[in-house]
Amino acid sequence: MARSSLAALPLLLVGAAMTASAVYQDNYFFLQQDLYPGSTMTLHLAAAAAAVALPLPRARVDATIPFTSTKIPEILSRLSVPAGSPTAAAIRSTLAECEAPPLAGVAAQRCATSLESMADFAAACLGTRDVRSATMTRLSRDGGAAPPRQQPYVVESVRPHPVAGGDLVACHRMPYPYAVFSCHTTTAALYAVTLAGAEDGAKAKAMTACHKDASPGIFWPTYKKLGVAPGTVPVCHFVPQDSMLWMRK
Repeated sequence: MARSSLAALPLLLVGAAMTASAVYQDNYFFLQQDLYPGSTMTLHLAAAAAAVALPLPRARVDATIPFTSTKIPEILSRLSVPAGSPTAAAIRSTLAECEAPPLAGVAAQRCATSLESMADFAAACLGTRDVRSATMTRLSRDGGAAPPRQQPYVVESVRPHPVAGGDLVACHRMPYPYAVFSCHTTTAALYAVTLAGAEDGAKAKAMTACHKDASPGIFWPTYKKLGVAPGTVPVCHFVPQDSMLWMRK
């Protein structure tokens, strides 16, 4: 990947009634050396959907709604979801992924069905209740109109974001009728990146994670495409708007 351009690196910010307002395509990565003021990348942006899956209180979820593939008929009934609908298929898919064994190299992994359980998991992994979450990608444009789906963006600034101890917990939104996050431990250097649209001046502030050893979440073809071997140089990606990163204060 040339230093002068990060062409064809999409940051997809899309919406659906059952998912959050941002979806990150996890097969798109770039090298840390390519992230610097003045570099150019082509990003795919779209308006966020109005309807998103909202979080439910832990007391309600734990007491009234099962979260296991062994009770899918009961889940569909309680959530008033038709058995043959796309939403039902998404429920089955999410449950299967949440019940799968953790990825190799990941110290801890769990699906959180409430904000309270997500915060508890982060605190347990980080060894302290004194944790905070990082601000994710944010978009803005004069007049409030949606930016075009794709255009070149120029990196205006790259500012390091401190991570105490170097380890953190990443939680990614899963497709479900209410907010469910797949959380896992990881290590990364974080950067707050400001981008400006070359065509319409649309602005984006994107949190960027660079992993020195991201092999548990990045497959060999990606490293081959980048022209590097796993663990040799930091590999980066933008953190989508619907994800949360937890770290020590």
